[in-house]
Amino acid sequence: MTDHHAAAPPSGPVPWDKAFALRLLTDMLRIRRMEEKSAELYGAGKIRGFLHLYIGEEATAVGALHALAPDDNIVATYREHGHALVRGMEMGSIMAEMYGKHEGCARGHGGSMHLFDARTRLYGGNAIVGGGLPLAVGLALASKMQHEQRITACFFGDGAVAEGAFHESLNLAALWKLPVLFCCENNLYGMGTALERSESQTDLCTKAASYNMPALRADGMDIVAVHEASKQALRTLRESAGPVFVEYQTYRFRAHSMFDAELYRQKAEIEEWKTRGPIHTFTAR
Repeated sequence: MTDHHAAAPPSGPVPWDKAFALRLLTDMLRIRRMEEKSAELYGAGKIRGFLHLYIGEEATAVGALHALAPDDNIVATYREHGHALVRGMEMGSIMAEMYGKHEGCARGHGGSMHLFDARTRLYGGNAIVGGGLPLAVGLALASKMQHEQRITACFFGDGAVAEGAFHESLNLAALWKLPVLFCCENNLYGMGTALERSESQTDLCTKAASYNMPALRADGMDIVAVHEASKQALRTLRESAGPVFVEYQTYRFRAHSMFDAELYRQKAEIEEWKTRGPIHTFTAR
């Protein structure tokens, strides 16, 4: 069992006008409430299969997605409810999909891990760890070949860096100078395995730099830091006409999935990280 101590909560003034700050706060709250309700419905047997909650990580999806343009592409993971909601997918469509109903975004066939909405250019969650990375590279290649000014943002967890698809995707994106924003949501655990138990190099930005790719790191519990780092990464991407990697250091408050007994971390660690929760620390500022 590994202890991961939380840093001090973020502080300082918010560099946005009130309307924009409220918009981002509202999005974080909507994600939190939807996820809490999803957990309740799962416990009642209304939602079946796998369910991966985004509680605690809301700042990453909200801060990063609000830096992107509406016509940019999004590729996500199996923990993608928040990304779908912020991107503009109707909450009813998301819930219907988790219920397995025809009214769902994938007609009830995909479930929680396979939300998809071409209208908002959300090209799927993905049940395969790292499975979205080559898809994002393909989308970016298509954009480049068609001379589109469109960026593809690919979200993935720290567990994906151990997959061959991670290295292949970063290599090709850098080699072909593709417009991909690689968004690594590092919540310290790949399922039940702490990052330092699976990786000899835990500095994930170093991995990206090895492919001659600009890399940034942001406090994923601080929505201001997430949004500003995302904007900086996008500026760098446009200037260099090539991919950029961002590591968002975050933490999930709930289990990996509803079947996870969480024997790999202590309750004290979770409670410590909750003091840095992105919603209440943002409202405190």
